[in-house]
Amino acid sequence: MGLGADVPSGEREEPDVAGIVLVGGLGTRLRPITYSVPKQLIPVAGQPILYHAMDLLPPRVRRIVLACGYKAEAFRAYLAAHPYRRPVTLVPESTPLGTGGGLKNVAAEASDPFFLLNGDVIAGFDLEELWELLQEEGGLGAMSFLEVEDPSPYGVATFDGQGRVQRFVEKPPRESAPSRWINAGASLWRREVLGEIPGGREVSFEKEVLPGLLPRGILGKCYRAWWEDAGTPERLLHAQRLLFDHPRTDRFTPSARLPGARVVPPVAVGRGCAGEGATVGRYVTLGEGVRLGAGSQVEDSVLLDGVTVGEGARIVRSLVGPGYAVPPGAVVEGACLARVDPPG
Repeated sequence: MGLGADVPSGEREEPDVAGIVLVGGLGTRLRPITYSVPKQLIPVAGQPILYHAMDLLPPRVRRIVLACGYKAEAFRAYLAAHPYRRPVTLVPESTPLGTGGGLKNVAAEASDPFFLLNGDVIAGFDLEELWELLQEEGGLGAMSFLEVEDPSPYGVATFDGQGRVQRFVEKPPRESAPSRWINAGASLWRREVLGEIPGGREVSFEKEVLPGLLPRGILGKCYRAWWEDAGTPERLLHAQRLLFDHPRTDRFTPSARLPGARVVPPVAVGRGCAGEGATVGRYVTLGEGVRLGAGSQVEDSVLLDGVTVGEGARIVRSLVGPGYAVPPGAVVEGACLARVDPPG
């Protein structure tokens, strides 16, 4: 069963395919940085998490739709200042709607079928394979899965003999998880699935909607590839290491120039940075306008725009929010720092 409309030979047009990206979450596990910066706009390996995620969408996706809740204006401003290479439409939600409600909220922008992607997924697999699978096998949708050691933080699936999802349990206790195959946060759906999502309220697609769809045929594509969801400081830094270790050949390599500094690649340096006498790397992203004092060291970390690091300070395995000032001689290790206070 094909995915495009039947047209005379030689006149077939490329279908309009949308990629819907969910970016509505609060990013609570990355606070205090996410009090001012949405999780998906934190830079890793030289560009925001969101742009790495959108890079996963195959070339047939001609337009991208952001289902956006928290800090929608920050996304709008970033996209205006740093246009993505494909058209992006932002659809805000006035109240938190969850994964299902957020998807329902952008229903008018969905194609048939449409790709669905979590905005914090960093991975090395080919989502074109989901399209091919749904075209060949039919069904309501196709989901990506990966095998992990501890599946308890994720949605977990089992499969029947034909590779269709037989059971799906969201965040089960590790000892009772039905398998170690987890939802990798990327899928392809027929538009009709939108009619199964209740409107006007917060809905968890994984808990409330997906289990009821299984009898209608959900295909499972089991990948064996590098992957991370970048939802915690530790996972975010791991995602950055993965991206640096598996650079894409179709993207401009981020600048690693920092005159007067000792740079140990891989490193990504934003515009307007200075670091005379500093040591930077490995696995470091510096946002725009970062200033590093003489004798300072930064390793396995992300420093957002406008961070200043005092002379002789050392930063390891840490995230430092925009405009933060690290004092001279300080040792920052395994930290998530920001200068902003919680709202209220």
